[in-house]
Amino acid sequence: MNTRIPSPAALSVATPAPFAPQTFTDPVAAVDALSALYERNTGFLVDAFSALATDRPLTRYRACYPQVSIETSSFGHIDSRLSYGHVTAPGVYTTTITRPRLFRHYLKEQLGLLVRNHGVGITVSESSVPIPLHFAFEEGAHVEASMAEAIELPLRDLFDTPDLSTTDDEIANGAYEPGPGEPFPLAPFTAQRIDYSLARLSHYTATSARHFQNFVLFSNYQFYIDEFCLWARKQMAEGGNGYTEFVEPGNITTKAGSDQPDSDLSLARLPQMPAYHIKKKGHGGITVVNIGVGPSNAKTITDHIAVLRPHAWLMLGHCAGLRNSQRLGDYVLAHAYVREDHVLDDDLPVWVPIPALAEVQLALEGAVAEMTGFEGYDLKRIMRTGTVATIDNRNWELRDQRGPVKRLSQSRAIALDMESATIAANGFRFRVPYGTLLCVSDKPLHGELKLPGMATAFYKTQVSQHLQIGIRALEKLAAMPPEKLHSRKLRSFFETAFQ
Repeated sequence: MNTRIPSPAALSVATPAPFAPQTFTDPVAAVDALSALYERNTGFLVDAFSALATDRPLTRYRACYPQVSIETSSFGHIDSRLSYGHVTAPGVYTTTITRPRLFRHYLKEQLGLLVRNHGVGITVSESSVPIPLHFAFEEGAHVEASMAEAIELPLRDLFDTPDLSTTDDEIANGAYEPGPGEPFPLAPFTAQRIDYSLARLSHYTATSARHFQNFVLFSNYQFYIDEFCLWARKQMAEGGNGYTEFVEPGNITTKAGSDQPDSDLSLARLPQMPAYHIKKKGHGGITVVNIGVGPSNAKTITDHIAVLRPHAWLMLGHCAGLRNSQRLGDYVLAHAYVREDHVLDDDLPVWVPIPALAEVQLALEGAVAEMTGFEGYDLKRIMRTGTVATIDNRNWELRDQRGPVKRLSQSRAIALDMESATIAANGFRFRVPYGTLLCVSDKPLHGELKLPGMATAFYKTQVSQHLQIGIRALEKLAAMPPEKLHSRKLRSFFETAFQ
């Protein structure tokens, strides 16, 4: 006997009990309220899904993201040195919130600055934006395929699912325009955009978002990752030296004071862009990601790490030296970029300049000086500061070189790679302080290529020093107060208050 399946329109809609808005002047209390509301609403969705194993669905289930809002009636006078933590004009500002426990430290700081700078209360309420079922589950949750297959109606008829038509970067790109009477955005990313990236981060890096630190190194060679792992394990064996634990793909963790991870399980295969984290309290440690080769990976991973609002990211890798005076092993500190990677052309036009950030440049230059022993004018012996060109064709040498070489010469480029400008441009786009320190590994215009034996010697002697320079630079940046590190150069005419 066939059972008639009700149409989606005939289903009633079940929601959690209404939530009365609450206003706080204590940012900690506001974050606690956000957490309680988020846990209640995601728990409602997960419980409803679990009940489908035994109950025939006659109801559609919906729960919405929490949100925070402020309202100002005065332009006010804020500390003009600050690059974030304030709004630019009177009005109502709001943003949806996801994973408050993950973002607890960040939210306390951002909300605290608003209370301090504007003297207003923080209103916590329930938004009208549904939480997709896929994003309601805790990270790492496993749903049996047989359970989903046993449900007669499509899940989309019973629950809200991710809506990619509203999951975009309009706010971060400066293209979002509120409709009449709508509030202004308070943060650069919406809750659903953040949830989308958190899911992608775990997929690409095989580590949980909770392990990512605020200071990030990107590299295009596994040699750097191997060297970082050796260094991080040494820190753990020596008691941590200020770091608390080391996390590898698969969330395999070594605690400070131990020379062994807490699990002997290892991944059968590494993910596309494996990430490694040496952690400090408040996410103050260092994350290293092997992005492989090419601008596509560089854009993909920075698109997703950006939602975690890191304080800085650096590109550390190899490049082609373009000047005859350069030697293999010399360093290149990028001061400008030629963008021929093309992956960001639709989001950030190539006519937008990507400025060098003094705070990052000084940290990198200082780290090179400390690690090499060269100072002042002598530093020019082993490092050049100038323009780095990033392209999307690894075998550009096989084409007619007259066009590319002419453009490289006219731009005064001193090095060529496939990732640096992408990472810097996405840092500019997402207001994440960025920098690039490359190492010359070949000189294709001058016929100077490494032979097999030369390559082995080069990597043994140069990778360790280069990595230590990157670590030292990030430790210098981590020692700076965030309000001094984040540059006003990255802020547009109309900015969100959240960093």
